[in-house]
Amino acid sequence: MDTEHLKIFVEVVQQGSFASAARKFDIDPSAATRAVTSLEKDLGLRLLERTTRQLVLTEAGKVYHENACKILQELQQAADEARDLAGSPAGVVRVTTSVTYGHAVILKLLPALREAYPALEIDLLLTDSIVDLLAERVDVALRLRQDSDTSLIGTRLAKIRYHVCASPEYLKQHGSPRTPAELAERDCLRCSLRGYRTQWRFRDAAGAAVQVVNVGGWLVVSNSLALHRSALDGLGPALLADWLVRDDLASSRLVDLFPNHEATPTDFDNSVWLLYTSRSYVPKRVRAFVEFIKQRIGGVAPGLDAPAGLAALPTDSEALRSAMLRDAQSATYSLV
Repeated sequence: MDTEHLKIFVEVVQQGSFASAARKFDIDPSAATRAVTSLEKDLGLRLLERTTRQLVLTEAGKVYHENACKILQELQQAADEARDLAGSPAGVVRVTTSVTYGHAVILKLLPALREAYPALEIDLLLTDSIVDLLAERVDVALRLRQDSDTSLIGTRLAKIRYHVCASPEYLKQHGSPRTPAELAERDCLRCSLRGYRTQWRFRDAAGAAVQVVNVGGWLVVSNSLALHRSALDGLGPALLADWLVRDDLASSRLVDLFPNHEATPTDFDNSVWLLYTSRSYVPKRVRAFVEFIKQRIGGVAPGLDAPAGLAALPTDSEALRSAMLRDAQSATYSLV
């Protein structure tokens, strides 16, 4: 059995087309077609019914696909366990997060990650769509809200605080609003996401009753990077997350209009979450990435605030090797 053909077959089923699967493997669509045809010839049966519009698994194909997925997962685990005995964390870690968070936060951390773990390869999927971690074979997701998928393990990394910001140039021209309620009379810069577009919520430092302000304005955008750029360019006040504007506030490129208030587009319990799938064996490459991100974003010392069973990674290479050898020999990790 050619495992590459098996991988291509599984990807064709996942993507729903030979062309999409071929792009994943950087091969010609004809090569993907030949791989699946070769499997069918070896088995002496048809796995996929081809039509001009779609690919449909046959009954035999359904059984074969289910078992093929299991085989590939077991082969990956076998490779991970063997690789983990060999030394430092190595291999591909597939990560997904939003476009804005990836650009503003994750990309800035990659040089330090590269220095700490030079044998890691990061496959970073930046998308504002919610990715199915199992279907897309993603190891780690960083999301800006708690996920409702109970099959995922979640760790809260950091609380998000929102700020209503404007540029000094805007404030020179239009003046600064004295209270949040005055924003109702301003042209605010708004995000087009549902629940973010028409109302902003405020409460003072004492945690008094929430004040809801109806906001309007001439510009609505679907991406926080564009919203951030528009605020810097003096187009109006915008509600932006602390991780996006921290440097701008420190350098006075933007001004926090209501520093004594908490602000939010939805509710006040907003956080960055690190999510991963539950499995019996967590490769060293994934554990290394998780610990690194927890320390850099969550400000967590190694081993603190970790899911039960996810031990801290020692910082020196010899201790790391010894700890990972013990873990690989026990071959069991609990992430719950």
